Amino acid sequence: MQNISNQIEKAKEAQKQWAKLSYNKRAAKIKKVLRSLSEKRDEILGVIQRENGKSIIDALAAELVPAFMAVPYYIKTGRRLCRPRKLGGGHLLMFFKPCLMTYEPWGVVGIISPWNYPFSIPFSEVIMALLAGNAVILKTATLTPGAGRIIAKILEEANLPEGLFTNVEIPGKDAGSAFIGGGIDKLFFTGSTAVGKKLMALAAEKLTPLTLELGGADAAIICKSADIDRAASGIIWGAFSNGGQSCGGVQRVLVHKDRYNEFLEKIKNRVESLRPGNDISSDLCRVISIRGKEEVRKQVEECLAKGAKIAAQSKAFTDTDGSTAGTIEDDKLYFPALVLTDIKEGMPIYDDEIFGPVIGALPFNDDEEAIKIANCSPYALTSSVWTKNKKQGRKLAAQIHAGSVMINDHLMSHGLAQAAWGGYGQSGIGKTHGELGFHEMLKTKVIVDDILPGAKRQPWWQPYSENIYKGLIALSDILSASFFKKIAALPALTKWFLLAWNKKGDRK
Repeated sequence: MQNISNQIEKAKEAQKQWAKLSYNKRAAKIKKVLRSLSEKRDEILGVIQRENGKSIIDALAAELVPAFMAVPYYIKTGRRLCRPRKLGGGHLLMFFKPCLMTYEPWGVVGIISPWNYPFSIPFSEVIMALLAGNAVILKTATLTPGAGRIIAKILEEANLPEGLFTNVEIPGKDAGSAFIGGGIDKLFFTGSTAVGKKLMALAAEKLTPLTLELGGADAAIICKSADIDRAASGIIWGAFSNGGQSCGGVQRVLVHKDRYNEFLEKIKNRVESLRPGNDISSDLCRVISIRGKEEVRKQVEECLAKGAKIAAQSKAFTDTDGSTAGTIEDDKLYFPALVLTDIKEGMPIYDDEIFGPVIGALPFNDDEEAIKIANCSPYALTSSVWTKNKKQGRKLAAQIHAGSVMINDHLMSHGLAQAAWGGYGQSGIGKTHGELGFHEMLKTKVIVDDILPGAKRQPWWQPYSENIYKGLIALSDILSASFFKKIAALPALTKWFLLAWNKKGDRK
């Protein structure tokens, strides 16, 4: 196992020099990454497909395209976000205390990323961290180590100071203690809620700040006014792309009772026509591992044992002529896309996160009931509303307890560089992506100046006196009392304010 403490110490030294560079100089180096990203596109796709098993179109749409959009967006946006800004006056009476908000890098940022989006998730975080002036220690998932290696290879184009970026390969069980114990300044983790809680406990020992992007059990609300054809197609993509292994994927589909049967018919036809495999026209890829497949199978069996029914299922991992649609390994890891009905509380599909191609559908009577069901989950990562009525869509979106809500789409907001990503409750703490995500890479500092010319003291400093007491009472009246009481307070306030030029105060 690599000595993470040594890597962190080297990163701290490199970061000191990196942070001294102007933002424009850092951005100029990071800009070179875009060309490297383009040149290595096919190599990146090969690594993702080989290790993760996702389809080439899923890899392009959810891993590569977001990365291409992220680099120019964060270069442009970071320039503004790293710039100091003046804070507006809190009150006229404090005109002599102007405030400036400044931003500084944390130092060494640790990033622990997952296997389900092995390239795009850490890539954006690495780019933001470096632009903000940090050093980065990256640990990608044990199942997808090639993602970290290819990111390191891409960053070679930027000619960064030695030690500024380091890709480490250590067992997942050791990563939290190695990073936090090694003295990183902030930790970013994307993964399961269970592991996130363990990392939070470890971080508490040193009060190491951390950002956690965890699990989800997203609800999709299909309104009476929805375009059912579009909704059915969108739900399939949001639920079954990447083999259903997306923390922000659809899991619970809530359909207005008047459109429920129609929706089930539409989605049944589409699910049964999905093409499993690993070629360019395949719709459904394999899951990550035998262990992952077995976990999904157990959760589905529990749902069925408690009364759920299978309303639709994708075909087996073979072509129509009976030949194998992919490799033997793909066949072993394939789990069919399932649509369950008659779901209820107490089932994994309703209460927990199922990390596979499984959704549950249930009808609702009105918007109030739909919101109640959508918000009953301990997870609150993302959600969606499907309707032709934009006003209704925005109204429902405002009531859903989730970090992001899409209207007539699902899941894809993670690919928008400008859209903050992160949930509430069991879905995590903090944000990645967008301006809020970039700010997570920065410490904030407020600089408060004093512009009273010739002042010797502040009027609230010791030695305390009756005039200070009366002046503060007058100040509170000015801030809150009636008009006439404010006028009456002015003499005491003036006398109090003039104490600023009394070197010794007014106590005898």
